Amino acid sequence: MLLKYGMPALAVVAVSLSLLSVQRMTPKVVQAQPPLPPPTAAYANQVGAVGLVEAASENIAVSLPVPGLVTRVAVKAGDAVRKGQLLFSLDDRDLRAELALRETTVALSRSKLGKLEASPRPEEIPPAQFRVDEAKALREDAKVQLRLIEAVKDSRAIKQEDLLRRRRAVESAEARLEQATANLQLLKAGTWKPDLEVARAELRQAEAQVARIQADLSRLQVTAPIDGQILQCKVRPGEFAQSGTLAQPLILMGRVDQLHIRADIDEKDAWRFHPGAKATGQVRGNASIRYPLEFVRVEPYVVPKRNLTGDSTERVDTRVLQVLFKLPAQTSLYPGQQMDLSIEAKKEGR
Repeated sequence: MLLKYGMPALAVVAVSLSLLSVQRMTPKVVQAQPPLPPPTAAYANQVGAVGLVEAASENIAVSLPVPGLVTRVAVKAGDAVRKGQLLFSLDDRDLRAELALRETTVALSRSKLGKLEASPRPEEIPPAQFRVDEAKALREDAKVQLRLIEAVKDSRAIKQEDLLRRRRAVESAEARLEQATANLQLLKAGTWKPDLEVARAELRQAEAQVARIQADLSRLQVTAPIDGQILQCKVRPGEFAQSGTLAQPLILMGRVDQLHIRADIDEKDAWRFHPGAKATGQVRGNASIRYPLEFVRVEPYVVPKRNLTGDSTERVDTRVLQVLFKLPAQTSLYPGQQMDLSIEAKKEGR
């Protein structure tokens, strides 16, 4: 009896339990609303695009002409800066030492040139004139001695040797007078012009060396290229800064009194876009916040699409047409923020 009725009853109970278990494990489909409403179309015919907020001047990645050790950082993210204001500086001790040496050379060259230009000194003329007068006196004395010996009528009274010696004495006195006169004229004439030109050239060369070092020093003082705001500052005192294009710029800045949006329009939709089209931007995270956009310009070269991660090396196969729009003056957006754009498009077939 138990076997006749118990086994079927047990089977029925097992099947019932299995069906109940399966029913409980089956996931329930719940119709839930998204936490934030998705972007909605703003125009009957439109092109959708993703935009990135940037400074009106475009984001400027400040770099270095030469690598070096950072000794001072004068700004931080968020600071407003003026064109030419110091951003950061590099170690310049070796150039400062060389500049001091070159400035000494300039001072020495300038002194030499000044001495040549001031020649002759007024107090140098009288001694030279005295030597001329002395030579004249010696010449007259030699002539007198010669006339005295020539006045002797009897040739036996004098030696021929003494006569010749007196004549040579006159010639020597004449030569000394000519030499003293020439020296006086040379002294009065001042410095020789070629010597002045050489001295001036040496001074110019020394000044050029100073200017070169000053230019090298100015390259170690990195200044703001425009009026704007510091968006990022990734450089610290004590770090070694590299020159050239970097994956992470040392300082990122731009003019943020007016913000632009750089929209990437897929190349398959580029034919539907027309310059001057109306556009609306919706804030990521809150599609109810919309901003009317004003067309600025098209960058007519279609470029590979860049994934909006901030990494300029990330590329995908899609190519995009980049269009710039202007945001209203008063917004709560920041450079680097993404927006969903609705751009009025041409109708199909046109």
